[in-house]
Amino acid sequence: MRVSWVSRVLSWVAAALVGGVYGIAGTIAHSVMWGPIPVGLIVAAIACAAILVAVRVLTHDRGAAVAAGLGMIGMLVLISGVGPGGSVVVPDSLSGQIWTYLGRLEG
Repeated sequence: MRVSWVSRVLSWVAAALVGGVYGIAGTIAHSVMWGPIPVGLIVAAIACAAILVAVRVLTHDRGAAVAAGLGMIGMLVLISGVGPGGSVVVPDSLSGQIWTYLGRLEG
């Protein structure tokens, strides 16, 4: 069965939105520590990888998985900078650097 281009484009848009949500959630949660264990970083990386796999499996379309990855990376880059009030979501720490590069590898 052929899939129309409209439904394909809509699935890419939906995947990008879902990826963006996961990118925001992972970026905010990456700094949670449980003692010396970076629980937030581990959970965020697993969740982002899992949503990429889920999008690929559910849509049977690489383009949707790429759109989800681009949504993740886009939101990570967007909220990783210094905010208008001077607040920083991703500090210049080891976990912040790992999350920044890990997010780009997953996407």
